[in-house]
Amino acid sequence: MKAAEIRNYTDDELKRLLEEKKKQLMDLRFQHAMGQLRNTAQIKEVRRDIARIRTILRERELGVRR
Repeated sequence: MKAAEIRNYTDDELKRLLEEKKKQLMDLRFQHAMGQLRNTAQIKEVRRDIARIRTILRERELGVRR
């Protein structure tokens, strides 16, 4: 998910998306621990998506414009 794509969401949608990504990360970590996860790069992608969402939410909170 690209940052430009994330910026099109509203704050409420971003918060909902953040919770979904956190749950997805938990599921991926569990699958990895159980040896069921084949593509471990998914964990990295989800972590980066979470970071992007948090960054954009924080930018909006501070009033940063781009």
